[in-house]
Amino acid sequence: MTPRPLAIVLGAAVWPGGVPSPTLRRRTAHALNLWREGAISGIVATGGLGRHGPSEASVIAETLMAEGVPRTHIMLEEQSTRTLENLAFARPFLLGAETREVVIVSDIWHLPRALLIARQLGMRARGAAVPIRGSRPWPFAKAAAREVPGLVWTVMTGWRRRW
Repeated sequence: MTPRPLAIVLGAAVWPGGVPSPTLRRRTAHALNLWREGAISGIVATGGLGRHGPSEASVIAETLMAEGVPRTHIMLEEQSTRTLENLAFARPFLLGAETREVVIVSDIWHLPRALLIARQLGMRARGAAVPIRGSRPWPFAKAAAREVPGLVWTVMTGWRRRW
């Protein structure tokens, strides 16, 4: 039997009072659904301390545990502040796992760059796009537009990355 992959949930903003932003809430809910379906063996929650505490990773973990995911199946990466760091700092969790395959949980507009970075870091990665249902049109469009130069930059600089 092939081991199930680990999910890496990419962080997003935490609002005042430790409230997950809608983006963080959707990403966490999608990882929870993958867990309940048995599609993943564990979840790496990523994201450091942003403008408001606690860390993005700890908000993801608390939400998952409140929904019944055992703490032993959640790993915290609380240092990262951007996508490259989310993935690079999550890599060590693969060393102790039964699998080397990861499922990156993020928004559809973010996944192409996240997958490219993961592959540049030597990960066997596939994406799990969060449903766009519940997204607000203007922030969604703004975030998608911002990803275009980010993707170009990742392609242009990726060949120099040494990890």
